[in-house]
Amino acid sequence: MDSQVLDMAKIPPNNPEAERAVLGSILVDSTSRDGDRVMDLCLTSGLTEESFFDPRNRIIFSTMLAMNRSAKPLDIVSMASELKRTGTFETIGSFQYLQSLADSTPTTAHAEYYISIVRDKHLRRMMIERATKTIERCCNENDNPDPQAVLGEAEKAFLEIGTKNSETLDWCEAIDRSFQRLNAMFESDGKTLEGLSTGLTHLDEKLQGLKAGEMIVIAARPSVGKTSLAMNIAESAALGLDMNNVPVKTDNGKRHPVMIFSLEMPVESLTKRMIAGRAHVNTWKLNRALCAKAEKNLLTQNLFTAYGELKNAPIYVDDSAGLDISDLRARARRAKKMHGIELIVIDYLQLCKCNEKSKQSRVIEVSEISQQIKAMAKELKIPVIVLSQLSRDNEKRGDKQERPKLSDLRDSGAIEQDADVVFLLRRPSRTPTDKEAGDETLAIIDVAKNRNGEIGEVRVNFYREYVRFGDREIERKDDDNYQSSEPEPAPQAIQPNDDPLF
Repeated sequence: MDSQVLDMAKIPPNNPEAERAVLGSILVDSTSRDGDRVMDLCLTSGLTEESFFDPRNRIIFSTMLAMNRSAKPLDIVSMASELKRTGTFETIGSFQYLQSLADSTPTTAHAEYYISIVRDKHLRRMMIERATKTIERCCNENDNPDPQAVLGEAEKAFLEIGTKNSETLDWCEAIDRSFQRLNAMFESDGKTLEGLSTGLTHLDEKLQGLKAGEMIVIAARPSVGKTSLAMNIAESAALGLDMNNVPVKTDNGKRHPVMIFSLEMPVESLTKRMIAGRAHVNTWKLNRALCAKAEKNLLTQNLFTAYGELKNAPIYVDDSAGLDISDLRARARRAKKMHGIELIVIDYLQLCKCNEKSKQSRVIEVSEISQQIKAMAKELKIPVIVLSQLSRDNEKRGDKQERPKLSDLRDSGAIEQDADVVFLLRRPSRTPTDKEAGDETLAIIDVAKNRNGEIGEVRVNFYREYVRFGDREIERKDDDNYQSSEPEPAPQAIQPNDDPLF
């Protein structure tokens, strides 16, 4: 039995078919719409050239990595040219080997599975290598008289396997960064935010901005305005303007590139809504010719102004339906690399898929999606806003105001657990039994969870005809916490630029 084990150990674990399938998937994927999705999956999984056992495959993957960093196309002809340029083509053997990689991989659908096989075989080889070295040290008592020292070296060697691909920030550097941020807050006298502005003054005061690495959930029942709120925040970040069309003071009106994954709404509907909302145009009245001529002329000017501002905004939209969460992460990673994305919006979580967990319960699938979104926020070091549906439980509790709770998040409790910030959005006018039901403009953003700040309700205005949110004035009376329920006047129409677009 022992001799059999030793004989097996002489052949390092490897799977040549899986290695070729990974390389073939990269080549096939280069001609698809996603471009380098499979390569992104390889990088996420921690694959390196050492992960491949076959020397030919090592050279090919190493070349692919170099070409990917240089944004070169990863097709067969380009690969052959690059291999010849670096003098490694002879090691591959022939052009036919490259061709066979693509020919033997008709689809990239199972690329993640092939990657996992290659990674697992590499992990086994590394363990065997370190175990072999430990055995040699144990047998050679003259060079290693202290067994405790051998044990310590072995522990360190095996621990390095699990931490090899991690990017742990040095403790001193982490302390320095945190101190600099805290010191900047003292010097700013509370006038700067830790993260991106939401465009809503009172919400920013509570959150101190949307912070890097955070997963922010906006949850509400259907047609309450969660998509509108998310799009308003995205627009504000991209234009560097608050909801009153004033440059955000905390970062001097800087524009921040935004990526929107619109799984529910096509990009045409999304852009139409954003233009109309920014121009303060009531599309319902416009469609039915209910606007007076003078009003129509002003709105036309506002539309041209809004069109010009949004056309040049750094907003990128992917409206692919039913995206698998691994695909979404790959596209987000690519957008960060290409456009320097600083904020991601996902509309909405329950429309995402996780093919890996789809055969299990919906709760498990949604839990995996939620964990992946949180991991994406940490990996890319940017805030990620994700919309989520609420269950009907708030309508069944007998609460006259029908206030939603964190437990109402639909499909999985993992959403509540993974999120750093949770907004529970409601509009009293939609609940007849609410004491403030007569206020058509009032909307309440309940910050029900805030891992790095305070919680509580923020009262804002929602202009339904413009699908647009705005700040709500807080009246300071005898009680500093008093909030007026009187709606703020409708936002003023934005003024057209001096230089017309047309």
